[in-house]
Amino acid sequence: MWFKHLHLYRLHGAPELDPADLEAALDAQAFRPLGGSEARRLGWCAPAGRAGTQRLHELQGQRLLTALRQERLLPAAVVREELEERVDALETAEGRKLRRQEKLTLKEQIYEELLPRAFVRSQKVDLWWDTQRALIAVNTSSRKRAEEVLDLLRETLGSLRVTPLASQTLPMRAMTTWLGDPASRPTDLQLGDQVELKAKGDDGVLRARQVDLDSDEIQQLLEGGRQASRLALAIEGRLSFVLHDDLAVKNLNFDDALLDEASQSDDGDDALVRLETDFLLMTQALAESIERLLVWLGGEANSTHDAPSA
Repeated sequence: MWFKHLHLYRLHGAPELDPADLEAALDAQAFRPLGGSEARRLGWCAPAGRAGTQRLHELQGQRLLTALRQERLLPAAVVREELEERVDALETAEGRKLRRQEKLTLKEQIYEELLPRAFVRSQKVDLWWDTQRALIAVNTSSRKRAEEVLDLLRETLGSLRVTPLASQTLPMRAMTTWLGDPASRPTDLQLGDQVELKAKGDDGVLRARQVDLDSDEIQQLLEGGRQASRLALAIEGRLSFVLHDDLAVKNLNFDDALLDEASQSDDGDDALVRLETDFLLMTQALAESIERLLVWLGGEANSTHDAPSA
């Protein structure tokens, strides 16, 4: 159940719901399978999958929710090909060219006819709600998907005030400084082996993997005016990740010591106990790492918020 990506949000004035009330609210927005003519649907499901039915797991102020998203895959090329065939047949039969509006109407008709026969893709997206720190993190690589899940949570709760987590020092500025000046790096920060460098002009983006980030080549690119928009980092004993210029944290890999601690805990072969044990260990490591990262970035920007007491 270990997260791979984090889009982070600050929660403002969170509604106070006890677990029973929140579970009931989630049930009201539970996922239902797609109907034949529906293109997509999003709703809450059980984080444990078949191993459990509850839609909320809460331990020590840490909440785990899971959204299930389904969408029908109807490639535009398939619709376009069918449209061309029908347009050709109609124009030949009627001896005239179809008007633009007629083609658009025909395209909509084709879409409605083909949609129920399209393949369905399902995707689960986990959400971590830290009630102690008024923080929400969504486990997805896509900002758009994260916003969709937040919209679902907003609809579920009736209201939800969140803003993307932001730091006093822009991540791009900090990453560029760490990359160019080893002395500026916090003592417990380690560089990884991948970077994305953006140029100020139109020279595009340079991506490098499995490279020595302290090499002369990287330093020369920085001296040429490039800035780090993504940087692989690690916190010893905790995790490694790639930090993005919008403060998204991706490609998370947890330290072996942490995973060993999880594997050695006694779960009695109970899948729910395993889920909750892993979740609690993971959120403790993530919360500490996020706080440390914010310190490295000069603190949180506009950090005043109504957070519940720990």
